[in-house]
This record gives sequence, structure tokens and C-alpha cells, in this order.
Amino acid sequence: MPSFFREDRVKSVDVNDLEESLGEISLIDIRESDQYEEWHLPTAKNIPMYEVLRNPDEYLNKDKEYHIICRSGRKSSFTCNELMLKGFKVINVSGGTIDYRGKLEKE
Repeated sequence: MPSFFREDRVKSVDVNDLEESLGEISLIDIRESDQYEEWHLPTAKNIPMYEVLRNPDEYLNKDKEYHIICRSGRKSSFTCNELMLKGFKVINVSGGTIDYRGKLEKE
């Protein structure tokens, strides 16, 4: 099946629906480190996309669920699809950091 059909299987949640659960979920920000350091959602952990895709077992546990966020939601959707195919439990955060209306943090 072509990869563009697989994306429909990836669960998604709107970025602005996360605020209540930020301390309770594992939120992974896949943007580059310099972008993450400028601003990010509270409690987000930075693991750049190329790193998490290259060696996901080093960063993620297949028994745990992760919310994946990027700037707009496009790269996180792609990343979720790839990780899901490798057996990881992931949820795409649609809208990304640019649509988030809550308070952001800086490093």
C-alpha cells in the first residue's frame, strides 16, 4: 500500500487540546535543537527527527505512548507514521508549535 494511505492510521490530537494533560503525557518535540531552545511547549523533550528515526529504540520504549510535535504537524505526522510501522505507540500533535495558543517555554 502506498505510504500516503498509511497516514490515516496515525492518531492525531490538536495541539490546543493538550494543555490539560501536558504533565501527564510524554511529549517529544522533533524540531532541531536550536528551534526547540527558542521556544517549546512545557514538558516537551527534544529529540530531533533525524535522531529518533535513525535509532528509535535508543530514545523510545515500545510499551509507552508518545505524543510527537513539530513546528506545523507535517514532519510529526511523517515521523509518527514511520515509528508506528516500527511498532511504537505514537500520536501526532496536529497544528504543531505554531498553532499553540498556550504559554511557551525557552531554554
